[in-house]
Amino acid sequence: MNSFVNTAIVKTLKNDSENAGSSHQRLELDVSALDAAKRSLDEGAVTPSYGPWREDIIKLLNDALATELVCVLRYKRHHFTAVGQASPKIAEEFLIHANEEAAHADRLAERIVQLGGEPDFSPDSLSRRSHADYDASADLNDMVRANLIAERVAIEGYSQMIALIGDKDSTTRRLLEDILSDEQEHADELADWLV
Repeated sequence: MNSFVNTAIVKTLKNDSENAGSSHQRLELDVSALDAAKRSLDEGAVTPSYGPWREDIIKLLNDALATELVCVLRYKRHHFTAVGQASPKIAEEFLIHANEEAAHADRLAERIVQLGGEPDFSPDSLSRRSHADYDASADLNDMVRANLIAERVAIEGYSQMIALIGDKDSTTRRLLEDILSDEQEHADELADWLV
């Protein structure tokens, strides 16, 4: 649903003569909400249909942003410190995952701004707000395991966010669904590497 559909009103009309006893539903846009969208231009994409959830969604997105940034740092560290017979291939995949997590962070930050919020990149609070942990393992299998745990946490977090947001913000929901798909792919790859 887009924001206009969120403000749509479903009216039930009864035809008094031809369809006595039955009802028809009509979908009509809320004209007052359309008029309200013409005002407050400084709010950009944020229209009255976002309702009371916008601030909550921004907080969820900022926590997801922190999670992605911690994941970037963990994957980067593992990329540069992986050693062992299988390490060149796996280290390269760690770098690919780090770059994909950074792209997720960028998309989340962009959406936060679109919603009228401020993306929180503060290094002082990243690990506190992140759902996933940083890891400084030296063993390659421990690195894979730590990254798999973090991906599983991300999958659970995004799944919960998608359920919470539901039809309250379809743009954010689609963004989170896209990111969730990537995280599931990462988890599958990491599970294959566990010894």
